[in-house]
Amino acid sequence: MAKTLSGFARKMRTQLESPVSYQLPLDDVLLPMNSMIGKTVQLRFTGRIACIHCARKIKKTYNQGYCFPCLRKLAQCDQCIVRPELCHFHLGTCREPTWAQDHCLKPHIVYLAISSGLKVGITRSTQVPTRWIDQGARVAAALFRVQSRRDSGLLEVACKQRVADRTDWRAMLRGDHCDADIEGSHAAMQTWLMETQADLQLEGAIEAVDFDPLVIDYPNNQQAFKLKSWDLLKQPCLTSQLVGIKGQYLMFEDGVINIRKHAGFEIEVDCG
Repeated sequence: MAKTLSGFARKMRTQLESPVSYQLPLDDVLLPMNSMIGKTVQLRFTGRIACIHCARKIKKTYNQGYCFPCLRKLAQCDQCIVRPELCHFHLGTCREPTWAQDHCLKPHIVYLAISSGLKVGITRSTQVPTRWIDQGARVAAALFRVQSRRDSGLLEVACKQRVADRTDWRAMLRGDHCDADIEGSHAAMQTWLMETQADLQLEGAIEAVDFDPLVIDYPNNQQAFKLKSWDLLKQPCLTSQLVGIKGQYLMFEDGVINIRKHAGFEIEVDCG
């Protein structure tokens, strides 16, 4: 007999195992997802959406789950979250200085990863390896450690002269082969940046991190899936076999769903 669970979704929680363990938050319930692979699962959008910060009922979300007023007032929705090199805390214009002290003025990692290809990225030190898993990285390694989000953003901008900072979600889900030499790139990038760091106007010290790659394995039963992005606003019900999970995507025979994109959506899940 099928079991139905419902609630307002958040991005999937993960735990580094082999393979990665996934749980889908629906209100206060954490739904284990790995055990559903190979089974027919139905996802139904009830038509209700709530802001993931203030729980205001809304018709659409902004910035992966927020209402428009929260988008305008929260520091976590400011442009500098997407472009950390634009952090303006030091100018005294941060929307929420206390929030920034807990999230931005903390040690950050600049890293290299292979997901759809070689890319550079940043994250708080406490978000390793969660950030790498969320991006669907197959292998990742810390490159530098700095003391603030702004400094990590300045380093990332410099790194983008040589390495992309984007992930092609289609290639990431397909598992396209990438023959990038992450170890060689790691060494070359460190040498280059340590020689040019004086030009970056960093506020704090920069620490090079020894190459110590993490290889990540994702749950997948190796069955074919349709590389179609499923939007629950347009197609509110999907009934299909779950064949894998990678990044923040559920991979079904009939399409893939980016759970982070649907944060704040009230979803009913039927599973055997």
